[in-house]
This record gives sequence, structure tokens and C-alpha cells, in this order.
Amino acid sequence: MIRLGDIAYARSGDKGAAANIGVIARRQSDYPLLLRVLTTAVVADFFKDLRPSNVRRYELPNLGALNFVLSDVLDGGGSVSLRLDAQGKTLGQALLEMKLDVPNE
Repeated sequence: MIRLGDIAYARSGDKGAAANIGVIARRQSDYPLLLRVLTTAVVADFFKDLRPSNVRRYELPNLGALNFVLSDVLDGGGSVSLRLDAQGKTLGQALLEMKLDVPNE
């Protein structure tokens, strides 16, 4: 088991009621592992308590990165939500704490 943060960086923010989370491999050689283990289903399950209505993944191979868009996860967004993080700024950091079950490679 490893922390996602051991092999990646993250940056997150808001677009209205949606949040986007960019996950960037620390080394280009870790990008294929991210592609395999960091699926939309895994990310949706990790944030299930925030009830995203949809999770989309965009692949950016030239950057060794993935971008996830979590729809309706911010309870209306920064100007109307009473959530502690209504703009999704901490979601990337939270995702980096995810434990990944990876084979010894």
C-alpha cells in the first residue's frame, strides 16, 4: 500500500458547483500506474460522502497528469454553499491521502 501523494502532486479548485482535481505524476514513469489505478470509479467512491453526480477523467499524457471533474460536489458553489470548502481548494490534498494497493514494481 502506498499513498497517492507518494507518487503524485495535486491541485484543485472550483467551477461553480463542480470541482476539478489535477493529479500530476511526480515522475513520468509513475504516469502509467496513475492511469491504471486512478479511475473515475475509484475517485467517485473516495468522494462519495460529498455526493458528486458525475466524475469525468481527462488524460494529459504530455504532462503526466490526469484531471478529474466532479459535478455537483460543492453543494452549489462558493457563493451559496455552507460547506467548509465551498470552492474545492482542499479536495486535491484530500485525494493525495488515498491509499493505493499496488504491486511491487
